[in-house]
Amino acid sequence: MQSWLCTICQYVYDPAKGDPENGIAAGTPFEELPAGWVCPVCGAGKEEFTAI
Repeated sequence: MQSWLCTICQYVYDPAKGDPENGIAAGTPFEELPAGWVCPVCGAGKEEFTAI
């Protein structure tokens, strides 16, 4: 699975790890994150992320 980089703070969303602190299970692809999900570091929306 592809990782995604927050262009604001450089946080990397790794689908293999998910975002368990915010209810996102490991194995969740970026494309399947809820519309309201935001970067857990800076609060940027999904539109601020780019595939890496």
